[in-house]
Amino acid sequence: MEFLNEIIQSTEVNTTTSFFRLVLSFIAGAIIGFERETHHQPAGLRTHILICTGSTLIMLLSIYIPQTYTQFSIGDPGRIAAQVVSGIGFIGAGAILRMGINVRGLTTAASIWTIAAIGLAIGAGLYLPALLTVVFMLIILIVVEQLERFFFTPMNIKLLTIITTSYESDIIVKKILNTYHSRILDVNPTVESNHQYELTYKITAPDKKQWLELSQLIIDSDKNIIQSKFHDLVS
Repeated sequence: MEFLNEIIQSTEVNTTTSFFRLVLSFIAGAIIGFERETHHQPAGLRTHILICTGSTLIMLLSIYIPQTYTQFSIGDPGRIAAQVVSGIGFIGAGAILRMGINVRGLTTAASIWTIAAIGLAIGAGLYLPALLTVVFMLIILIVVEQLERFFFTPMNIKLLTIITTSYESDIIVKKILNTYHSRILDVNPTVESNHQYELTYKITAPDKKQWLELSQLIIDSDKNIIQSKFHDLVS
């Protein structure tokens, strides 16, 4: 116990303290990476472990150089580590995916940036702040996510295809969609044969909406409408 306490209190970068800090960063990266992996994110277990241990090693190197090579007056412990803050953005950008008008991966990109900061903190010997940050990250990624789902209704993007004999049906359809809190993102009208029109609406609406009932309501609202059908948006 005394030996462990000595390692924790030590500000010197040597083999023992380096090993201890790298192991801690491995564990921290694994904890957050496991949570991201369960959500099938592009940056998961391995990525978070690599980033956390890598940033810890960089921080150790930043401290070790001026500590060891005292004959050089230009030694700055924060110089090398500072590059991690800007450089990690390239990896975070790779975790962000654009699907149509949806953007996914922002939370994972933020977790990548934060796990790098945790690695730097562990490398500098700031164990308690690093531990608290890991705990806060787990609360944000697990607990806050559940609160968001409870208080904020998830939105869904659908395509609504209407076949009608009158272009005036567009007015009725828009009125119904607005009444049922469906935001129209785009409308694509085309003229079919036999004096028929096909209207395609890209809409966003709450996930729990009853799509079949809404489709039937649209048909019942206008005798000119022959078909009303919702489709999932394929990216």
